[in-house]
Amino acid sequence: MFNLKNSADVDGRLRSSRLPGERASGNAAYIQLRDRVQQRLLAEINPSAARGDSTEVRQAVERLFNETLAEYGLPMSRLERTDIFEQLLADLLGLGPLEALLADDLITEILVNGPNMVYIERSGKLELCGVKFRDNEDVMRVVERIVAPLGRRVDESSPMVDARLPDGSRVNVIIPPLSLIGPTISIRKFPKHALTPDELIKKGAMTPGIADFLRGCVKAALNIVVSGGTGTGKTTVLNALSSFIPEGERILTIEDAAELRLQQQHVVRLEARPANVEGKGLISIRQLVINALRMRPDRIVVGEVRGGETLDMLQAMNTGHEGSLTTVHSNSARDTLRRVETMVLMAGMDLPLRAIREQIASAFDLIVHLGRLADGSRKIVQISEVQGMEGDTVVMQDIFQFVQTTVENGKVQGYFTPTGVRPKFYGRLEAAGLFIQPSTFMPTDPGRIKR
Repeated sequence: MFNLKNSADVDGRLRSSRLPGERASGNAAYIQLRDRVQQRLLAEINPSAARGDSTEVRQAVERLFNETLAEYGLPMSRLERTDIFEQLLADLLGLGPLEALLADDLITEILVNGPNMVYIERSGKLELCGVKFRDNEDVMRVVERIVAPLGRRVDESSPMVDARLPDGSRVNVIIPPLSLIGPTISIRKFPKHALTPDELIKKGAMTPGIADFLRGCVKAALNIVVSGGTGTGKTTVLNALSSFIPEGERILTIEDAAELRLQQQHVVRLEARPANVEGKGLISIRQLVINALRMRPDRIVVGEVRGGETLDMLQAMNTGHEGSLTTVHSNSARDTLRRVETMVLMAGMDLPLRAIREQIASAFDLIVHLGRLADGSRKIVQISEVQGMEGDTVVMQDIFQFVQTTVENGKVQGYFTPTGVRPKFYGRLEAAGLFIQPSTFMPTDPGRIKR
């Protein structure tokens, strides 16, 4: 028998300064209260009906919560009662301590390293927050709530899983015995709305001139690759570029986890499927790319290529499906081509290296490379044209670049500048009825524009 009256201050943490999620969930009295309500809830409601946060279940939890508080005479203000109830609801029906972090729009990533260490990324910087789980089992309960609705499973025989939350946020889970620190959860949060080109300009990710140039390239149906490292904003920029696709075109999107948010009306969204418990039913990105060619697409947008599907993507770009967009992990625009070469070889085709490079040079028109700078900001740092082949080498030419000058008060200072070279495909822009001011390609005066 527990005594809430004599327990430590249930809501002491609620009155202190803290990050979202740093609440009373670790307090002994709160744990007793939660367990008591949970026992009564499971006794009254079918467990299968409690999987979703339905109005009926919420009302049942609220009733049992109020009855339990009245039974043990625990005094609380209305604000404290509401706060504790929302925590309780998150623990019983939601993702527990992570609910508050997911609700904070300033947080872009959540990294759970076992029950006692949770990091968040905010403004491009990682920081340890005070959110904690009770134990490994508490973390695993959250994991089960993430993967179960998707028909996935995670256990010792299948200790890794990729999933997504209802809002589209990407989730990766890895548990013991592969993880030596306990269950590990990595969540890349999905923004509530896709950033527009104008918003990217305001954030300093590019200039109006670069935005106009990219708008023209997309409308002229150039094949564009968005490259960069992890967390540099590739999907965000891909979303922004896709907004330039004219209405009336049939667009097919192919992704591992559906993240793209295209605003056009005629969009067909395809998502890869992992194997089931028996190891069957796998539908890969490569299979979807092949099938997409039979669906009469005007544009093919692949969320990311990372394996043998790269060869099929090149074939699509070289067989009349111009204006395709995709993303690739790489360290620079030149490294993007090298990585694509390697991924084509992963398709298992015995192709000579020169033939692969010829396919790349023919397929890709433009590479937009992103970087995450020392202050956590994300920018387009390089835009390069793929000009063709010279001998056995793919020739590239930078059109725009970001030049870093210094760091002031922890903020990276620099400027965007054209290189002074007008791209060879400029004639295609003119043929599409697009005119870009010649001044767009004139080198920038470093003293005039600072970012």
